[in-house]
Amino acid sequence: MKKAKILALLSIMTAALFIAPLTMYADAAPGDIIVTLGENLTEQQKSELLKEMDVPPDVESVVVTNEEEHQYLGNYISKAQIGSKAISSTKITIGDKDQGLSVETNNINWVTEEMYMNALTTAGVTDAKIYVTAPFEVSGTAALTGIIKAYESTAKIEIPEAQKQVANEEMVKTAELGERIGTKEATELMTRVKEEIAKNPVQSEEDLRALIEKVAKDMGIELTQEELNGLVALFNKMKDLNIDWDQVQNGLKDISDNLGNFLNDEETQSFFQKIIDFFMAIIDAIRSLFK
Repeated sequence: MKKAKILALLSIMTAALFIAPLTMYADAAPGDIIVTLGENLTEQQKSELLKEMDVPPDVESVVVTNEEEHQYLGNYISKAQIGSKAISSTKITIGDKDQGLSVETNNINWVTEEMYMNALTTAGVTDAKIYVTAPFEVSGTAALTGIIKAYESTAKIEIPEAQKQVANEEMVKTAELGERIGTKEATELMTRVKEEIAKNPVQSEEDLRALIEKVAKDMGIELTQEELNGLVALFNKMKDLNIDWDQVQNGLKDISDNLGNFLNDEETQSFFQKIIDFFMAIIDAIRSLFK
């Protein structure tokens, strides 16, 4: 779990991209718990995960299938990466309005905590405490599918298909880019682009391409043409959604707080001793955004 936490929190920051907020409180009130379980868990594994998540016995669970994973991720990720079984599971505790999102993971080795937060806010899910887990290490793709499905079925809302698709695509593109340039660098790149769009909305594809290229150059990142084209296409899709870009800066707070807790961990401090000066310089840059 510690290894997964380190990898997850290497994602220094990622902007929380807010779609026009969905009304979830008519059927799901603050404090309510929603549980999602991967369909391919054994009965013993289900029992152990419910105990791990400290779930009351009367809480109903939402089942997530592998077919649903392929439905929402099949266009952006290989079948091999998704796998043939739905395993990762979640506990979602509905929070008070404007509480924000927090995510903790266990045995999730591909999707980071920040990636979940980013994708969920893109899908319009806000104000919740989420715990993602599995009986052994898995990619974690079933969890995102499950969380979105749980909100729709339990809160009696419908998240537009376009938002689901963009949320999943964003998560995958960030993860794949992170495999080449580093998870931290990939999420910071996405964040900086969103911050720039929040301050000065782009009007054309050419402007968007130039913006992404500039941010990457400022960070010392050389994107391949394929990566650049993919990011341009992704942000173009976001432009077509009802995004409140003024909320982007506000969404950074949850992840910045998460980062602060990470830096206070003794094992993490030791692990990053050789790069701590560089690390703190980035934090200072983040903090300057709020001055």
